[in-house]
Amino acid sequence: MTRINILSPLLADMIAAGEVVERPASVIKELMENAFDAGAKKVKVEFRNGGSTYIRVTDDGCGMSPEDAGVAFMRHATSKLSDEHGLEAIGTMGFRGEALAAISAVSRIELITREKGAEEGTRLVIEAGDIREMLPCGCPEGTSITVRDIFYNTPARLKFLKSDRAEASACLNAALRCALGRPEVSVRCLRDGEEEFFTPGDGRSESAVYSLLGREIANTLLPCKGSSPEGIGVQGFVSSPATSRGNRSMQHFTCNGRYIKSALLQAAVEQAYKNTLLTGRFPACVLYITLSCAAVDVNVHPTKNEVKFSDERSVFDGVYHAALGALENETPLPARTREVSAPKFVHDAPKGEQLRFSAQAHTSAAASAPRADFYRQMDAQTFRSEVQSGSLKLDGKGSSLSV
Repeated sequence: MTRINILSPLLADMIAAGEVVERPASVIKELMENAFDAGAKKVKVEFRNGGSTYIRVTDDGCGMSPEDAGVAFMRHATSKLSDEHGLEAIGTMGFRGEALAAISAVSRIELITREKGAEEGTRLVIEAGDIREMLPCGCPEGTSITVRDIFYNTPARLKFLKSDRAEASACLNAALRCALGRPEVSVRCLRDGEEEFFTPGDGRSESAVYSLLGREIANTLLPCKGSSPEGIGVQGFVSSPATSRGNRSMQHFTCNGRYIKSALLQAAVEQAYKNTLLTGRFPACVLYITLSCAAVDVNVHPTKNEVKFSDERSVFDGVYHAALGALENETPLPARTREVSAPKFVHDAPKGEQLRFSAQAHTSAAASAPRADFYRQMDAQTFRSEVQSGSLKLDGKGSSLSV
């Protein structure tokens, strides 16, 4: 009796979902990358209850025809790869054709799409990988995908989801990282109906950093730019040594528009800060690395978060020298003088307040100035004679002695 079973397509997709769809945040990442590949200029991301019950990603990309929409959720169906030669230089966000199939196997999906120039769109309803409804509909150009009840048919996976607050934070981080890697795309993110962030999509990396990471962090970053003879370009921002952090959570790397995690790039940046930061302190950075698609392999991890470079030494050197150059070109702070200065706002204060501040500064300077006889030396015999005669007081207010 045979012991080897051939898995059904649905079960195979559900197993594959364990690699691609770890949590609701993975769904947001995959759908946003599909929107970028579709040439979208505006992407809207919405999720509720931590993304476990509702996720919607809407874009103004090229859209899909009814024929493409019907096969898009089949396993290994993709428009980004046609033969094995395409694997030699992958320039798109997705290429495996597994994301939509894996997502549809463990959720309920509604797809509304219209191809550019088409008179009508298509509405597709899928549940557990099966198409339940497919009808023409009126809709704007582009694609809108709504994902509901993730892992509703796989309770073994559902019970491992964290609280709504934790999952919502992961969804927000996933959307933020995707948006950070594409400054040319305007991204709006809403959590439970409230806007979390919005990027203008003007193509300027500083605008994306300011919108996503906040003014406080953006104002502490130094511009960074460099290139190497091997065709590796590095640009972005690194933090000033005076504004280091206690962890690496603010180190962001993008390779050819794809947000990645790389121990190699982390080591290159931190090497540039050697002998500058204390132990346990780390720099912040937002770096965009560009190189030939053939020089990087993105097919080494199911979620495509990790990549492998063909020439790691050149990539390391390019990032290292770019970060080091930014630190060397940092404008130094004004040299401090020994004079006691008033607060910055003294000159903006009324005349009477300026006099008060000046008086306080003068008093503070006089009080801190050492006395001429504060420290003197004497031998032991002189010390004993002065103590016996009472001319030397040892009540803490007298002189400091060295015998």
